[in-house]
Amino acid sequence: MTRGLRLIRDGVTAFALLALVALIAAKLNDAAKIEHMGAFHAADGDSLTLGAERLRLEGIDAPELNQSCEREGKAWACGRAAREAREALQGMVLASGTLCQGSRHDRYDRLLVICRSGAGGDINAAMVRQGMAISYGGYAKEEADAKAQKAGLWAGTFERPRDVRDHARQGSGFDGALRFIGRIVGWE
Repeated sequence: MTRGLRLIRDGVTAFALLALVALIAAKLNDAAKIEHMGAFHAADGDSLTLGAERLRLEGIDAPELNQSCEREGKAWACGRAAREAREALQGMVLASGTLCQGSRHDRYDRLLVICRSGAGGDINAAMVRQGMAISYGGYAKEEADAKAQKAGLWAGTFERPRDVRDHARQGSGFDGALRFIGRIVGWE
């Protein structure tokens, strides 16, 4: 077999393998959407429960109760903002016709969802726009608007909620192994 024919054969084989991998990846990403409607309960500013089902609002991260915050050079009760975020979310999901949809679960087995009010508004986006949560991979425009308006958390300075959780885990001594495993399986 000539060198030219081998190159063609190898190219066709490589293309076929890449096409197969793409088809497999597409099939894996084609998970059925799970929809929930009902009496949601806000567990915090970015998590809901519906009966025994736990849901996590995708693309946002709300403040933690032990958040460190500052306004005009003075400490302020950032934990209260976390409660306010939960209350704001609860008010939004009480609206008639709230629908939450998702197809993936996070590492805590919570369904990652985008919720819409009966009027069609994106609740996840509203939480970020009001400064009750920050963008965590999807609501950069809403976060920029909240920053510009100094809404909610953006009225001062604060640690990102993920950093607060990371610091708490580092204190436990168990963090290194969890972070290593998380990176391997794609949690972080």
